[in-house]
Amino acid sequence: MGEWPATKARRVLAALLRIGWRVERTRGSHRRLARDGWASVVFAFHDDEEIGPRMLARVAAETGLSSGDL
Repeated sequence: MGEWPATKARRVLAALLRIGWRVERTRGSHRRLARDGWASVVFAFHDDEEIGPRMLARVAAETGLSSGDL
């Protein structure tokens, strides 16, 4: 958990898109992301929102994101 810094949601979303996730649909601040071979994930953060280390670790576990991807 110590490897994850607090990061803006916009930066996390950009990193997810770089590693192969795509936005299936959007409704407000909720974005459903899809990637072949993975279960769909709901990314429900406003772009300027700060995502803390614990939540970022949970997002990474669901999406395969690594700290180097940020």
